[in-house]
Amino acid sequence: MNEPGLAAEILRSARTIAVVGYSPRPDRPSNSVSRYLRAQGYRVIPVNPELRGIVLDGERSYARLTDIPADDIVELVDVFRRGEHLDAVVDDAVAAGVPAIWFQLSLGNIAAAERAERAGLRVVWDRCTAIEHRTLRIGG
Repeated sequence: MNEPGLAAEILRSARTIAVVGYSPRPDRPSNSVSRYLRAQGYRVIPVNPELRGIVLDGERSYARLTDIPADDIVELVDVFRRGEHLDAVVDDAVAAGVPAIWFQLSLGNIAAAERAERAGLRVVWDRCTAIEHRTLRIGG
């Protein structure tokens, strides 16, 4: 978890990111980070049960990671959920076969991140994808 170079490696290799906890509200971090990632050339798939089936910024929204069609290969899960929901997100990421999971800042429940790592996922903990992308100066 958070090994040197891991964040950069994931941001350079992933092209499709599922954002769990996506909000359509522009004042929410999940929305502004998703907007930034799209502007950098990433495909962002919204995941939020309340938005299931709605098309947002050209992408259909799904209730859970496991609902995303298998031909839409998700390379990274970017998580914007409170700590008590992280175990379920890890379970879904493992079931969906996603290779990497990124837990945003201050989510709590590091045990869920450790469990994701034990399950074979590459894990970035307590960092922001947009901040890391800007800091690393990764081309989109």
